[in-house]
Amino acid sequence: MVTPVIMPKQGNTVESVILIAWKKQIGDTVRAGEGIADAETDKAVIEIASPADGVILAHLFTIGAEVPVMTAIAMVGQVGEEIEKTEPLFDIAISPRARKLAAQQSLDVLGITGTGADGRIVERDIRAALAERPATTRAAREVMNGIIPSNGTGIGGRVTAADLRIQTDEARVAESSVQRPNREEAQVVSSDGGLIEEVVIKGVRKVIAERMRASLQNSAQVTLNTSADARALQAYRKRLKASPELLGVTMVSISDLILFATARTLMDFRDLNATLHDGVLRRYADVHLGFAVDVPRGLLVPVIRNANRLTLKALATEAKRLVDACLNGTITPDEMSGGTFTVSNLGSLGIESFTPVISPPQVAILGVGKIDLKAVMVDDEIQHLPHLHLSLTIDHQVIDGAPGARFLNALANALMHIDVMTAG
Repeated sequence: MVTPVIMPKQGNTVESVILIAWKKQIGDTVRAGEGIADAETDKAVIEIASPADGVILAHLFTIGAEVPVMTAIAMVGQVGEEIEKTEPLFDIAISPRARKLAAQQSLDVLGITGTGADGRIVERDIRAALAERPATTRAAREVMNGIIPSNGTGIGGRVTAADLRIQTDEARVAESSVQRPNREEAQVVSSDGGLIEEVVIKGVRKVIAERMRASLQNSAQVTLNTSADARALQAYRKRLKASPELLGVTMVSISDLILFATARTLMDFRDLNATLHDGVLRRYADVHLGFAVDVPRGLLVPVIRNANRLTLKALATEAKRLVDACLNGTITPDEMSGGTFTVSNLGSLGIESFTPVISPPQVAILGVGKIDLKAVMVDDEIQHLPHLHLSLTIDHQVIDGAPGARFLNALANALMHIDVMTAG
């Protein structure tokens, strides 16, 4: 029996993923539960397992393809089983005659536009596609795996079986050497200005780019900036670091304290702890706090569930666990979905202030900069005191400037009295 390998659902917000590697090739033996492919969302790398014992009969998508969740990506069965007998299992609308001809000619039907009823691929579409591909020998067609070089070594440039074996071997080596799923594929070209490097934006980087652009296009984003007196923040962090090990709070960082204060402050500003979807604003009773983590493959945003309910120690412990999971590549899509507010901290990189971009469907995001000395008037004299830079981006469709400003002021006050806040 032929069984489809389905791209599993990845949380409630992920609609599609990028296929980044085939771990099993057509003809390879697999066991139920064994990983056959890797895919990537804008948040995590996932492994797709075979649902049954057998051999890989077909790949339905190529590396780099964007695949909708709950879609078949491959077929598993027994040696000699004919895939055309299982047409209802495919997501591709194609007639039996067209499928048979494509199988005979080892033609990949993905990407072919059907001219039949409701876009169904029919025999004439297959023949048209065959007429456009390079000429091949019969032996080559027998070993084809859907990869055809543009020129062959045969007479008149015909692609031979040897050419295809070389091409397939090279493709397998390339797939097996994937270390980072979002690796850049650069090409050096020359111009009047000298050599330049061109990099095609694709994969997860392309998904992130599209979502960031959509965020700016579909919302009215405004950024407010302020700073908070950081003396209490620094002093309290110093006390925690010097505390007895058995208390378990020596690892609490400045970032943890900011996350803690943000989660507690948001409880009085529910319009900011909200999501906007299809014209409906949803305010949340609890804060599911996302925070940006920089890893080699890109920016990840894990979510601390019910952050407003956690003690400082519990929040710091959970934040560390999520950061480690991001760095180790074990973070799951569910651990990066469902956020109601996000904090992005670039202070450690020396950034004073910036304009963070809202992560839809959220309606606000806090940017945290570095701590700098600021000239302030104290008892009729100017003093230079450490201040933490804060930037709040709000969606002006649902949040006005005044509520955003009040939240920033409240957060700054909470940070000024962080030791009192953590005692509550």
